[in-house]
Amino acid sequence: MPTPPASPRAARSLSAVNEDIRALLSAGGLVSVKARHRYEELLVEWAAVVRGDVAEAA
Repeated sequence: MPTPPASPRAARSLSAVNEDIRALLSAGGLVSVKARHRYEELLVEWAAVVRGDVAEAA
C-alpha cells in the first residue's frame, strides 16, 4: 500500500509557501526528480494552509 505524502511540519503563512514555490520554479523549474518531489510537498503544504484559512473564516 502506498504511503501518503508527509503532512506539513508546521503551519507557515500562505505567502511563505508561495515564495518557496516561486523560488523553486524560477531556479530552473521541475527538471529533476528531487525538484518535482519538493514541488509536490509544497503543493500539499499550500493546500493545507488554504484549508486552514477557510476553516478559520467559517
